[in-house]
Amino acid sequence: MEIKEAQQEVNKWIKDYGVRYFNELTNMAILTEEVGEVASIIARQYGEQSKKPGDENVNLADEMADVLFVLICLANQTGIDLDKAFTENIRKKTIRDAERHKKNFRLNN
Repeated sequence: MEIKEAQQEVNKWIKDYGVRYFNELTNMAILTEEVGEVASIIARQYGEQSKKPGDENVNLADEMADVLFVLICLANQTGIDLDKAFTENIRKKTIRDAERHKKNFRLNN
C-alpha cells in the first residue's frame, strides 16, 4: 500500500466508523500515548526493563500500526501529503547525511 492509499484508507475509516476526526490536540495526545506503548514494549523486549504480568500478550506490530494510524489522522486533518513529505524528507537526509554517518567511528567498529 502506498502512503497516499493509507491516507485515503484512514480517511474512509474515519468517515465510515469514527464519526469524525478528533481535534488535532486530542490526536497529538493519542499519538503520544501510542508511542509510549511502543516504547514500553521495546524497553521490555529489547531493553533491560523487567517484564510484568500481561506482557506476554503485547503486540509490537499492532502498536506500531496504531502510531501510524494516528499520525496519518494528523496528516489528513492538517492537509499534509505524507507521500510528498516523506519523499522530500529522504532527499533532505540524503543531502545532509551523505557522508556524516560513514565518518562516525562509533558506527563503523
